[in-house]
Amino acid sequence: MQRKWFQYWFNSPYYHILYSQRNDAEAEYLIDNLTAHLKPALHARILDIACGRGRHAVYLNKKGFDVTGIDLSEQSIRYARQFEQKHLHFYVHDMRKLSYINYYDIALNLFTSFGYFDTEKDHVNALKSFRKSIKEDGTLVLDYFNTKKIISNLTHRESKTLEGIEFDIHKFVADGKIIKQINFEHKQKNFAFEERVQAFLLADFERMMEKSGLKITEIFGSYNLEPFDEIKSDRLILLCKKI
Repeated sequence: MQRKWFQYWFNSPYYHILYSQRNDAEAEYLIDNLTAHLKPALHARILDIACGRGRHAVYLNKKGFDVTGIDLSEQSIRYARQFEQKHLHFYVHDMRKLSYINYYDIALNLFTSFGYFDTEKDHVNALKSFRKSIKEDGTLVLDYFNTKKIISNLTHRESKTLEGIEFDIHKFVADGKIIKQINFEHKQKNFAFEERVQAFLLADFERMMEKSGLKITEIFGSYNLEPFDEIKSDRLILLCKKI
């Protein structure tokens, strides 16, 4: 089977260089607000789906929760495993094929770690997998960008120099996806990667959640958990329960 863009890119050391300046304080702020809102019990079981190098999972564990992080990227999980302890574990998993059943109090899919697949069926299969992993009264939290605002403010061309590498980035919308082409030269070799994320709107999520046996119970538009506004909000944060 042909490997997909996310299997190449997320396993590349250049992915981590390009996004090395991600804001840990912002990640912790979201976790603080979510846990204050959801009020999980001490030692509640939390699943971090597409956890990357584990920044959310590590912080959740510091707050006293029993956390499992999963990601498709072997490189990211290898890095995250340095933080493992009794109540913090990391595994390589495809989000469409989770093996957990009715186990977690909360499942998190944060920082637009969704929308990567080509078909709606694959996205619905992922959501069904998320649903299966949580307890009957469990909560799924899905944090996506606000597609309308992203498209209306798209910076089509930009250049970033990090660790001596000049990344040329081209963003555009095509085939219902927001596409980012990333080109650069390193050690006299040319590299080209792509990110292709579905331009899902709230109505798309409502439809897919219903197909997956989930219902959206709350909608927020920022990491401050402000109400969602499809024009102004930076994020689309969905809290979901099993139907």
